[in-house]
Amino acid sequence: MASDRITVAGKRVGFMYREPADNASDSGWRFFSGEESQDFTDDPNNFEIYDVNTIANYDPDIIPFLDAPAYSAFERQSASSAFVRADFPG
Repeated sequence: MASDRITVAGKRVGFMYREPADNASDSGWRFFSGEESQDFTDDPNNFEIYDVNTIANYDPDIIPFLDAPAYSAFERQSASSAFVRADFPG
C-alpha cells in the first residue's frame, strides 16, 4: 500500500513499515512520504495497493530494505538522507 503523496504527488518515500501480510499477494509493506496529515491518512481514497516493484521504481532507495521482516520500520532523517530504523507504528 502506498500514499498518493508518493504515487500522485511524486514525493519520495519518507517512512515505510512492514506488517504481516494480509493475504498471499500482500507484501506487508506500507509506504508514506512522511508529509501526510492525519486527515489525509484517515481517507482511504488517498492510498492504493501497488506491487512493491512499482514503488521501488518511484524511489529506488527502498530496495535494500525490502527483505526486512514483518514489524520492521524505516524513516529518512531528512529529505536527502538514507533510511534508518524507526519505531514500528502501533
